[in-house]
Amino acid sequence: MNSYDSASEVHPFVEEFQALMAYRGLVIQFVARAIKTRYKRSVLGVVWTMLNPLLTMIVLTVVFSQLFRVQIENFPVYVLSGQLVWIFFSTTTSGAMGEMIWSGELMKRIFVPKSVFAVAAIGTGLINFLLSLLPLLLIALVLGVRLSPALLTWPLVVLLLSIFSLGLGLLLSTAAVYFADMLPVYNVLLTIWLYATPIIYPLEIVPQGWHWLFRINPVYYYVEAFREPLLTGGIPRWEIWFPAAGFALATFLIGGMVFTARSSEYAYRL
Repeated sequence: MNSYDSASEVHPFVEEFQALMAYRGLVIQFVARAIKTRYKRSVLGVVWTMLNPLLTMIVLTVVFSQLFRVQIENFPVYVLSGQLVWIFFSTTTSGAMGEMIWSGELMKRIFVPKSVFAVAAIGTGLINFLLSLLPLLLIALVLGVRLSPALLTWPLVVLLLSIFSLGLGLLLSTAAVYFADMLPVYNVLLTIWLYATPIIYPLEIVPQGWHWLFRINPVYYYVEAFREPLLTGGIPRWEIWFPAAGFALATFLIGGMVFTARSSEYAYRL
């Protein structure tokens, strides 16, 4: 009679990671499909990825640059840099949840690692983000911003932002399986979250008593870590790095644990 060894059982989190590695080719296919679908019938194609945030930046600069008591040097760069971080965060987290919901029938037909949809959303967001860096750097050069070696910290900022977005995307995907209205509710929350993040306004105009609200906002740290090397030429302070890394790690671990706890049920609930 064989005895059951519970110690040999693989944790769902580890099992999901192993399956994701085995199906990494599928992740690449999903990312390629998303990119092709987005630009297949677009007249401007890939150019729109760069043009869209650029046009939005122009509008925001015209509207808001004269409204703030604290003048911001290179305000267009300030707005666009924060906007690119926000676009990556919002599209990847909502995209992870949306892909999870819309792929219910696929999961019922064949086995796929459930996390593949969230990871593919991050991959798609990274490609769009990299394309959007071109207009940001061009505008910075035109406005006389000096590009310093501190920009070499950008890959670390993007890595932490990706880890945080993936963790939150996994949490949201789990919630979406059980609550059908989660996607529209999250879109409303994103609007509130956007205006609670200093992207189009400086933190200095906010009363000191409200600054605690920004300290508990994870996106604030990623925006600041991304902006500082470009606008000041300096490496972000430890007061920015520590919370950015902490939020990323904690959200990823919590999101991964919650997501994998009942992942075997998702195909039957969607």
